[in-house]
Amino acid sequence: MRISLLTCTPGDELYSTFGHSAIRITDSVTAQDIVFNYGTFNFDDEGFYLKFIRGKLLYYVSTASFYDFKEEYLLSNRGITEQVLLLSDEEKIALRDFLFNNAKEENKYYQYDFFFDNCTTRLRDIIAAHKQNMPPPVAIMPGGTTFRQAIYQYLDKNDKAWSKLGIDILLGAPTDAVMSAAEMQFLPDNLMTALDSSHRRQPVVVSKASLYEFQQAATGGGSFFSPALFFGLLLLVIVLTGFSKHHAATAFLQGFDGLLFFFTGVLGIVLILMWTATNHQMCRNNYNLLWALPSYAVLAFVVNSKKVWVKKAFKYTALFLLVVLIAWFMLPQHMNRGLLPLVLLLLYRSAARAMP
Repeated sequence: MRISLLTCTPGDELYSTFGHSAIRITDSVTAQDIVFNYGTFNFDDEGFYLKFIRGKLLYYVSTASFYDFKEEYLLSNRGITEQVLLLSDEEKIALRDFLFNNAKEENKYYQYDFFFDNCTTRLRDIIAAHKQNMPPPVAIMPGGTTFRQAIYQYLDKNDKAWSKLGIDILLGAPTDAVMSAAEMQFLPDNLMTALDSSHRRQPVVVSKASLYEFQQAATGGGSFFSPALFFGLLLLVIVLTGFSKHHAATAFLQGFDGLLFFFTGVLGIVLILMWTATNHQMCRNNYNLLWALPSYAVLAFVVNSKKVWVKKAFKYTALFLLVVLIAWFMLPQHMNRGLLPLVLLLLYRSAARAMP
């Protein structure tokens, strides 16, 4: 019997951008060749999207033949690396029995967490629990690396600037915490590297082999239409439109401001709900609420009002946004630079609405 860790290269879709881990059991006596996958979820689950958003969606361990598992990754052009684990006969049997028991219907479900309880951390903990004299985790990323910087390496490599923007908006200050050596292993590549590095103290890997080398596609050097460019052009168009005295320009800005403030306010409400009403630890303490002000959702409906309190609300909002921009790079949370033109646009339109 042989037990090995499978590490799969990143895919094109966001959910596969960070790679994947699974564990394989090959038994020549029973002629079994099974893969256990802790990254499975059911799209048909009742209330799937609401559970997913709230962080309450249950993931589960599933099993498949290695042939089927490999075919799936071949079709999506994703590489697979296998590390055969150094385990005694007793450890192999105990680990095998644990996996089969964990795959039973009554045991297979668990509360998924992208950073702390995912398809990779589950396998790390299972291996550590069943191998005697397991060496302590070794840091395989530079000291001081944060969770956000770790996922940036994959988002930047795979040209996902817009996904990066969305992640930076949704994930709060906890994502900028420095990772421990163990926490670095939430990424499949990091766990694979850590197991390779263990040979210096206590070997964990017997052998390592590439089962399928994925074919690297030619890249175009990154997307030209980045969030910074989009919001920058939008800011430029609105500023130029603001200089026009034509009634059509005025009518356009009235409608635009209503939509801009309404959707920004709704975003702020969503961020508050992600912070307070979900299980997503990394969505807490989100400093994007400093510019995505929930109050905008109310002001959007009185954007054209001449009332004094409305003018004062926009005035104080503009002054507040000015302070936020000045402190942008000093906040305890990394703020996406692509948002700067958007915040400037909010400041500009708030100031315009504050004018008598």
